[in-house]
Amino acid sequence: MSGRSDVAAPEAAAQTPQPSAPPAFVPVPWPRAVGYFVTAATLVLAQGFGQAVITSNIQQLQGSFGATQAETSWMVAAYMAPNVSLTIALIKIRAQYGLRNFAELSILAFLLAALLNYLADGLWSNLAVRFVSGMAAAPLTSLGFLYMLEPLPPAKKLTVGLSAVLTFIFLASPLTRLVSPHLLEMGQWHGLTAFEASIAAIGFGLIYLFPLKSPPRVKVIESADVISFLLIAVGFGALAVSFTLGSTYWWFEQPWLGVLLAIAAGTLPLAAAIELNRKSPLLDIRWLFSPTILHFAATLLFFRLMLSEQTSGAAGLFSALGYLNDQTQMVWVVVAVTTVVAGVVCAVTLRPQRVQQFHVIALCLLIVASYMDSQSTAQIAPSQMYLSQAMISLASAFFLLPAMMTGMLSALSRGPQYILNFIVVFISTQKIGAVLGSALFGTFVKSRQKLHMSRLYEALPATDPLVTGQISTYGAAYSGYIADPAQLAAQSAATLARQASTQASVMAYNDAFLGIAALSTAALALLLGHIALDAWRARRAAAHEPASAEAGPANSSSPQAA
Repeated sequence: MSGRSDVAAPEAAAQTPQPSAPPAFVPVPWPRAVGYFVTAATLVLAQGFGQAVITSNIQQLQGSFGATQAETSWMVAAYMAPNVSLTIALIKIRAQYGLRNFAELSILAFLLAALLNYLADGLWSNLAVRFVSGMAAAPLTSLGFLYMLEPLPPAKKLTVGLSAVLTFIFLASPLTRLVSPHLLEMGQWHGLTAFEASIAAIGFGLIYLFPLKSPPRVKVIESADVISFLLIAVGFGALAVSFTLGSTYWWFEQPWLGVLLAIAAGTLPLAAAIELNRKSPLLDIRWLFSPTILHFAATLLFFRLMLSEQTSGAAGLFSALGYLNDQTQMVWVVVAVTTVVAGVVCAVTLRPQRVQQFHVIALCLLIVASYMDSQSTAQIAPSQMYLSQAMISLASAFFLLPAMMTGMLSALSRGPQYILNFIVVFISTQKIGAVLGSALFGTFVKSRQKLHMSRLYEALPATDPLVTGQISTYGAAYSGYIADPAQLAAQSAATLARQASTQASVMAYNDAFLGIAALSTAALALLLGHIALDAWRARRAAAHEPASAEAGPANSSSPQAA
């Protein structure tokens, strides 16, 4: 019997299906590889331009739409509402319809949405077009990742590939601010949309010239996927709209903001409950809520909030001081150049064992840069922020690129099919983090501005000789073209009030910058404590190994002695 069982065991093992090995890498000729890289850059920059174009030009576009700043902000909300969630649809659509077909249809939809801008006239029709554009642009970043990784050998995917694609993601916002003034001169809003349509047309041609390899198609979409996705889309869309507009309309003054947050609080847990009880879920909730992925997502979200120092902080401060994009262009040139430098450094030097060192450097850079910006005055010029903004650009790359590598390694350990799931997690945290960071930063600045404004008014009574002297100075400046004494006094007082408002804004931004420096310092302390704890555990484990090795021979020799 034992002999038969011994023979049967190998036979049973031989009959057990083994997971198929990944296909061997086939080198791609370098001209074709360059084509894939250009396609990746085009797709990522196209999506980034569409996401940043309204925020970067909101003051200039109010005239084009004949709307207030609050009404123009709805353009951002309309774009982000579908954009933050539709990336999730890529997971199963790719498997069922093929990645190549999905890529071709996605870029075609994006091109058609860009062309729809020429038919829109007025704010409300443009809102509808931006909603469609947000839907069409949602898959582009994921496709950009896949195009960048496609021609690279496995050894380069986690270093060169990730560094390159994230560098282009970081470049989208500063490049949008660089090209916007020239496009606005050409045709205001339609100058911007013409550029968006041009990028879409280029991407359309590139995707057909350089198709992605598609794995065998599998029918995986179920009716429950539609229900889950609709719940996720409604929840994420409600969050995106409320975060985008909350600080503008103010959280406690508009009941519909609370309704949106309540909708998100109801739909997202319901979607998670449905997914947990499915055999083939749209999202692997258990994997997403595993300690490794939760830590990864929380880390990305936290640092994305800290990076609002640049996207919302520096840009907002320039706007409060009256600077337009054409007056701050050199700041964004510096940001773009340092982003490229940081990407190259990461591509050359980044390794899995160096992740913590990169994170320490990133947090140190963020602390110093935020503290430098917290010393701003109402007379600060954009040139005085070159160094701090360059440091924040370096910090962005030095933190997010290593974190991305760590997450990708975790996904690869589960199997190649989890790579796309991981990319979706990364993109979703970045998009949600961007709107959440902007909301928190804007809310904090607005509340601190009101506080500083009230304190300044208390410190500037109308009977104060300094106040009356300053009003007299303004009156002397305006007396040449205002003859009415009452109008002259009112204009002088209004000028002083504007100066006080500007000063209150600068003080509020300084408080926000200092808060980011403090939070980054706390994060650095926690990280250093974690590194020290890991080192102590490693030394303790190393100390126990010799003792175990000595005890082993002693125990084995004792029976012989007996």
